[in-house]
Amino acid sequence: MHCWIQASPSDFSGTLPQPRSGHTAVIVGKSKLVVFGGLADKKFLSDITVYDLENKIWFKPECSGSGSDDGQVGPSARAFHVAVSIDCNMFIFGGRFSNKRLGDFWVLDTEIWQWSELTSLGDLPSPRDFAAASSIGDRKIVMHGGWDGKKWLSDTYVLDTMSLEWTELAVTGTLPPPRCGHTATMVEKRLLVYGGRGGGGPIMGDLWALKGLIEEENETPGWTQLKLPGQAPSPRCGHTTTSGGHYLLLFGGHGTGGWLSRYDIYYNDCIVLDRVSAQWRRLPTSGDPPPARAYHSMTCVGSRYLLFGGFDGKSTYGDLWWLVPEGDPIAKRFTASPLEVIPQNKDDSVHSHKESQSEGSAILELQKRLEISASLSNSGLQIVDELEDREFLELASGLIGEKVSNNGQLKEEIQAVRDHWRKSAPGSVKLKELGPLLRDYQRLITRHYLANGGADLISTESRFPGKDSHRFYHIKSASKLRMDDIPKLLEEYKQLSSD
Repeated sequence: MHCWIQASPSDFSGTLPQPRSGHTAVIVGKSKLVVFGGLADKKFLSDITVYDLENKIWFKPECSGSGSDDGQVGPSARAFHVAVSIDCNMFIFGGRFSNKRLGDFWVLDTEIWQWSELTSLGDLPSPRDFAAASSIGDRKIVMHGGWDGKKWLSDTYVLDTMSLEWTELAVTGTLPPPRCGHTATMVEKRLLVYGGRGGGGPIMGDLWALKGLIEEENETPGWTQLKLPGQAPSPRCGHTTTSGGHYLLLFGGHGTGGWLSRYDIYYNDCIVLDRVSAQWRRLPTSGDPPPARAYHSMTCVGSRYLLFGGFDGKSTYGDLWWLVPEGDPIAKRFTASPLEVIPQNKDDSVHSHKESQSEGSAILELQKRLEISASLSNSGLQIVDELEDREFLELASGLIGEKVSNNGQLKEEIQAVRDHWRKSAPGSVKLKELGPLLRDYQRLITRHYLANGGADLISTESRFPGKDSHRFYHIKSASKLRMDDIPKLLEEYKQLSSD
């Protein structure tokens, strides 16, 4: 079991990096975490922010150096580049600035904080962004794929950091489909590549292994697609794959959902590739997870993981999160908050004639205030109870791992679903959840109004200023929702369900 904990001010001192996505964050020399570049509010960044692991201090070093352009100290602003550390050096290649793909090559010596633009030899890679790279031992770097502005790439290059010579790897047999936004992680003698966006735009969920990168093994380079058992991650790009101990941790990323109309999905799940059992499994976690995101960084710091930044289709993040083993001192901060229990009378399904009349008039008043016509209401809008909402109960069963069987158990299941939606970002709500979400939204409005005899609608509406308050109450089917309705619906739902 691991625990998610949002970093607190007591964890660090110094100047934290500003919010960003598409940046890199690598451990250099085992004592420093170096964050470089990225994108924030359509602005490309070129700054360096360093976390001193031993002293727990963030700082911005004053770097010297020279590039091919006069007065240039270090790499120009960019995002979606690759960064790999070898010893005390951080190597940077490519990326994007505005609509331009970059092909320059830099190294930062973190002992003296000096940038050097490198003139490479051999088979030079073409300019690209969204490539993936990893170190091979303590001397070489391997880079795979990317996007050159016109096409997705499937080539593989190896850089010798001593001779600064690039070599395009001649691979026999079947190649992985071209892709960008994937991950490439060296695991012992193999490079593992997962996911990414491919030619024509599909997002992939395949796993490939490349052999022949270790000279001493004298193997012919070749790719093998791996189809491992277990709970494999859904197809995605912009995720991270971080090596830690005997497993690889995959977190977050971006995918698509829908059938007739496609929409974006952002993830905040943790999936482990266990190197010992050679299978996928979900990493059990406690604590509220971070919001779903892609193009973030996730770095292994000892037994901990540090998540920073990212993008969810709307917002750029600057938050820092720890994912720690259950026994870690940081995990002691986590105290499970008690579940909110919804009062429920065992006889609440039986009403007197007078109560039914009162409820009917209250609903009419609610419809009137929300400007819902009687004809629209009578044409099919029904407020169904949770026990009669089959999709709601199926979602509850999926979240708790067992079937909802009785009214006494229902309180717990209802709360599990509502907690799930309260923690969800708009992009992470699945298409099949929209129907149950809309119906529960309508239930909460109706019950809140009835519980207060209709008098509390004004205070309810005060939390949703403007004429669009409760504007989804009259919608009979989730199929009538537009994609840009979902963030507003979820925002109103979170406020309603927190009462």
